Amino acid sequence: MYLSTVSRPVADRPELGSPESGPRRRRLAMVSGNVVALGTVSLITDVSAEMVAAVLPLYLVLGLQLSPVAFGVLDGVHTGATALLRVVGGYAADRFQRRKLIAGLGYTLSAVAKLGLLLAGRSIPAIGAVIAVDRLGKGVRSAPRDALITLSTPPEVLGRAFGVHRAMDSFGAFLGPLAAFAVLLVVGQSYDAVFVTSFCVAALAVVVLVLFVRERPPGAVKGEVKVSVREALGLFRGGPARRLVLAAAMLGLATIGDGFVYLLLQRREDLGLRWFPLLAVGTSLAYLLLAAPLGVLADRIGRLPVVIGGYTALGATYLLLAGPVDGWPLIVLTLTLYGAFYAATDGVLIALAGPVLPARLRTTGIALVQTGQALAYLVSSVLFGLAWQAFGPDTAIRAAAAAVAGVLVLTLLLLISPSRLTTRKVPR
Repeated sequence: MYLSTVSRPVADRPELGSPESGPRRRRLAMVSGNVVALGTVSLITDVSAEMVAAVLPLYLVLGLQLSPVAFGVLDGVHTGATALLRVVGGYAADRFQRRKLIAGLGYTLSAVAKLGLLLAGRSIPAIGAVIAVDRLGKGVRSAPRDALITLSTPPEVLGRAFGVHRAMDSFGAFLGPLAAFAVLLVVGQSYDAVFVTSFCVAALAVVVLVLFVRERPPGAVKGEVKVSVREALGLFRGGPARRLVLAAAMLGLATIGDGFVYLLLQRREDLGLRWFPLLAVGTSLAYLLLAAPLGVLADRIGRLPVVIGGYTALGATYLLLAGPVDGWPLIVLTLTLYGAFYAATDGVLIALAGPVLPARLRTTGIALVQTGQALAYLVSSVLFGLAWQAFGPDTAIRAAAAAVAGVLVLTLLLLISPSRLTTRKVPR
């Protein structure tokens, strides 16, 4: 089995009935209540997270005068420093069958970290530690949450389910910078007010998780025997899973942080500081509009082609930042392509991985994929910061675009069958 055909068509699965069956088609046209509940939690959490993310680059680079290298290190820590704990959280969720509990711990950690930013002051090490705690929370919660989605959804519509979830998530990401902008507009350049508001919103997300997310949704696998460490390590012996983790790591290595993208835009267009948070709004709007349609498209034409298209959009984004286009066309094109990149890759990559991974080890497997990306992202952020400082931002971003092109070729070699270049379609 190879990854470009991990999702079998409905027609090839007789136990699911005819694809023309009315009741079956109606069920496939929607997502489960558990997916909607998890999407609501993610929506509220992203409002909180993006409030902070929208002002953090300004606070660090312009407020604390961090160099590009120092910002790259902190930005890498923001995603990659606690990556290995994703695997620990994923394994614990599989072993004890407590995915909701592990996810809840992660959401709680991220909420508490927002208050930690108040105590860190202008200390760079303290800020780095608080960011690490916040990312620890994200690392712990991401795999159990995505595993709950896969266990709440038939395999042939995973793209749709993740598209709906990521659309709700991106709506929160759309609202977060607007909320930060509104707070700064009311109180002036008071980052503390943003951090406190962010904490209150994050606490609400934890409440929604506790009250509305089901631990064992209909159709979930109820394993009676606890998952062992040896069984979890056995994932690396499976060819498809091993290739997927390696491909995810390579794709992460070609991805620089959002903060760098927005700082380059702000620098090129000389945007006023108060408008900076709205750059993330543009990306989130494109993500919001495209996530669900691209998820459905992935179910129909194949998930791998959509992921490849997303990274192609990322490469085009990097080229725009060093190209001849400027003014509003540059801003609109860059943010639209950047949002399309996230919409085509964030949930679709996990939907691609889901059918490859056994249900008992799905959280662990998803955590391995996310860990590979996060560790590679840590490296890429530091390398991009070094390249910016040594050769200038234009050369650095062109090198990043070249890296995307090279990684896409390697990804295709890893994940696609030599005899077949497209995924089977799911019949209409």
